[in-house]
This record gives sequence, structure tokens and C-alpha cells, in this order.
Amino acid sequence: MYFGGYGYYSSGMQSREDLIWQILLLVIPLLLCFGAQILIKSRYRKYSGIFNKRNLTGAQAAYELLRANGVNNVQIMRVAGEMTDNYNPKTNTINLSEGVYDSTSIAAIGIACHEAGHACQYAENYFPIKIRAKVIPAANIGSSIGLPLCMLGIIFSSFSFLFYIGIILYAAVLLFQFATLPVEFNASSRALKTIQSSQLLDEQEYPGAKAVLRAAALTYVASMASTLFTIIRLVLISGRRRR
Repeated sequence: MYFGGYGYYSSGMQSREDLIWQILLLVIPLLLCFGAQILIKSRYRKYSGIFNKRNLTGAQAAYELLRANGVNNVQIMRVAGEMTDNYNPKTNTINLSEGVYDSTSIAAIGIACHEAGHACQYAENYFPIKIRAKVIPAANIGSSIGLPLCMLGIIFSSFSFLFYIGIILYAAVLLFQFATLPVEFNASSRALKTIQSSQLLDEQEYPGAKAVLRAAALTYVASMASTLFTIIRLVLISGRRRR
């Protein structure tokens, strides 16, 4: 009875440890994503209220960065919404939100130059973009059916092979996010370098643009961490059910 009781105790302890890990793997990524969103929004609000001394708008700053890097065939357009800024390689346009296109804020300068940095990447065939493009089809499939397949494989043990197919597909999402990091970091690096070299912002204004872009970069890191934690959590759940 002693050994039987000890085995039961160990099993109970293991179950509690598994539960704690499950909770941590669920809560930590949520906190990371939530914290990253709060940070970018707070810095965007802060530096959207501070305006540059040159009275340069976001659209003008994007144009200056393109010109400084020898890129001349990109259109800069205004789009609706807040923080909807992007570069569209299909139309070769930089799309700046209403709060960035005409704004002379420090945040607008940083964001506009970041998107212009993406245009420069495509203009010179920046290699990490090619890698990311190769992963996009698999990532799209993985994001849509990867998790459902994993759950089916966990629920129906006789179809456990579905779990492995799903986890491989969902891992493509993680690979895409990993490939995105150097693309985003490089775009911000290009932006900050040109902001300094072309004196789009002065020494007092530059740290504000840097703070906004660093906060934006953290959202990509947090998303990747969330996907990684989800994969680990699914593997642990599958392993526990097999036991």
C-alpha cells in the first residue's frame, strides 16, 4: 500500500505540474502580446503629440528617404484608419494612415520612414524578403487549418497522425514570423539611419522616433513568442493524453 500510495502521490504531483505549465504557457504569451500592444499605443500617442521643428510631414519624410536611397518609382498614398500604414509591393505604393500622411509629429516621421524602408528593401531585392515570400503559402495554410488538425488529433486518439500534420503546418506560421523579424528590424534601421543622415529630425527629436519603432518591433517578437508557446503547449497536451 505504501508504494501504491506513493505512485498515486507522484501522479497527482505530475498532474499539478502539468497544469501549472499549461497555465503559464497560456498566460505568458497573452501578457507579452498585451504588453507589446500597450507599449506601442502609448508611445504612438506620446510622440504623435510632439511635432518636429522642420515642420516635415510623414509623406514628405517618406519621400526624402526614398530619394536619399535612390528609389524614385514609389507612390505615397493616404489611407483611412489609425496605424494602418504599410508598403504594398504589388502596387509599389507606400500607404500612410491619416494620422501619419499629413502629420508633422515625431511618431509620423518614424512610421513613414519605416514603410519607406520596406520600399527600399524591395527595390534592391533584399534577401530576407525572398525567404519570407517563400514561406507565405505554407504559413497561410498553417494559420487556417494547423490548429484545428492539432485539436482533432488530440481529441480522437485513433487519428493522432492529424496532430503531427497540424503541428508541422502550424510551425510554418512560426517560421514566417521568424523570417519577418529581420525584415522589420532592417526597415527600422534604414529609417533611423536616414533620419539621422538627412537630418529629418534633430538630436532631441530622434530618440522619440527610435522609441516608437522599437516598440513596434516588439509586437512582432511578442507574436512569434505567442506562436512558439502555443506549439509547446499543444505538444505537452498531446503527450499527456498519450500517457
